Amino acid sequence: MRAGAWLVASCVLASCVLAACGDRPNDQLGRRYVPRTREVAITTVPLLVKEETRVLPFLEEDFAKGGVLEGKEVYAFSPSTVTVVEGDTIHFTLINPEDDVHSFVLPDLAVSMPGQKTVSATYVAKRAGVYPFVCAVQSHLPMMSGQLVVLAAGAVASDVAAPVMRRDSSTAR
Repeated sequence: MRAGAWLVASCVLASCVLAACGDRPNDQLGRRYVPRTREVAITTVPLLVKEETRVLPFLEEDFAKGGVLEGKEVYAFSPSTVTVVEGDTIHFTLINPEDDVHSFVLPDLAVSMPGQKTVSATYVAKRAGVYPFVCAVQSHLPMMSGQLVVLAAGAVASDVAAPVMRRDSSTAR
């Protein structure tokens, strides 16, 4: 066999082996992730706030001058981690049931969250990575934070069913 023909035959054989083994990425199999619109609700949650000193008197010392919580209140976002896929559009519903003002800040998105209100915001997850989100109210930092995890589209199984592998009749039992 000539060298050129051998090279072509080797490439064809390698392609067949890869196809049979399923080692090709989704995009080479003709299956691509189709970005989705995701509805995500995030609520602000008070963990340690001054109002609790009426119920938990031991907190008075913590919130007093020189206390470990002087000038701070501890809030959280629930959930604190949101996972989506690159290209997804996220429709956030941001719920603040408290009377304190909060904010929701991601790279390229900043939303004010007035007390006892629900606010909507839309965000497109353009690139894979882990992106922090925070409440930018100074007295709520660094505790009030979370993360948006954006998975690479090529690493996610597509919505298209995987091809059916046929068994050679000689190996069927």
